[in-house]
Amino acid sequence: MSLFVLKPGLLSSFQDLGRMGYQHLGVPVGGAMDSRAHRLANLLVGNPDEEATLEITLSGPMLRFDAAACIAITGAALGPTLNGKPVPNNRPLIIRKGDVLAFGARSAGLRAYVAWHGGIDLPMLLSSRSTYLRGGFGGYKGRALRAGDVLHPRVRLDEGGLDQLARELWDIRVYLPAILGLAPRAALRAMQGAHTGLFTDKSIDDFFASEYRISPQSERMGYRLQGNTLELKSSAQLLSEATSFGSVQVPPDGKPIVLMADRQTTGGYAKIAHIASVDLPAIAQCMPGDTVRFTPIGLEQAQELDAQRETAFEQLRQALGPVRRLLSDR
Repeated sequence: MSLFVLKPGLLSSFQDLGRMGYQHLGVPVGGAMDSRAHRLANLLVGNPDEEATLEITLSGPMLRFDAAACIAITGAALGPTLNGKPVPNNRPLIIRKGDVLAFGARSAGLRAYVAWHGGIDLPMLLSSRSTYLRGGFGGYKGRALRAGDVLHPRVRLDEGGLDQLARELWDIRVYLPAILGLAPRAALRAMQGAHTGLFTDKSIDDFFASEYRISPQSERMGYRLQGNTLELKSSAQLLSEATSFGSVQVPPDGKPIVLMADRQTTGGYAKIAHIASVDLPAIAQCMPGDTVRFTPIGLEQAQELDAQRETAFEQLRQALGPVRRLLSDR
């Protein structure tokens, strides 16, 4: 039972929720850039949140299946097709032997996620199956996919009755709450932190009132922002401390950097703000050249939004019980 990579796409790598608990050893957390889309893809095929999905960036791969499977595609709208015919995001899809999954033109977002019922057979390394591209480990051989790679799904669906299974899955209504959808935001909500007071009042005002453009020098480690230069009140040195996904650090050149999934484990630059976790998927789906704005939010409000998102996931999990039952019977 195999899955053949005919074309690799621009950057396709396996990611899960990250490699937790190893930052003190210098190992980044990593994981999916858009954890919302990653979790949603797994939900749609009856997997736990922690199962690795294929993270696709801008230009998707072409994959040929030699056995039946159930997959789901979430996140960016990258024009997915099955045997040349368009297929939707955010639905469980039945794949038959010989089918070819491909991607076309992008219409929204940057990163799409593909989940397989049962997952892909990948080694567990430091409690994770995520690919750390800079370190060259994890995922599939520690790298992005290449043409000729052969993947092995852990679960093979029975070939008999696939048409009926496909109809039954299609008849299940999937109501996607807005908080779990691909929805660009006019402004990313960000909290002030312990370092915010180190910046001049003008810099703080500029950060929350100005528009920033995502630099071409942006990737999974961090998004460099082009816009107003931010200044500290003094040039005092700071002790290095642990970093987090969504922290906005400001190096000496005054150009902010949003730390992303593959961020370094520690850093000593002052951080002017921290993006609320509920809005991290929104910036993860932004491309170089896109513009972003920031709006202030309090910690309690950010926590409330995070709780609302988790409630939406749990409600969706309950609603997708029939999907899990249908697939478990196969």
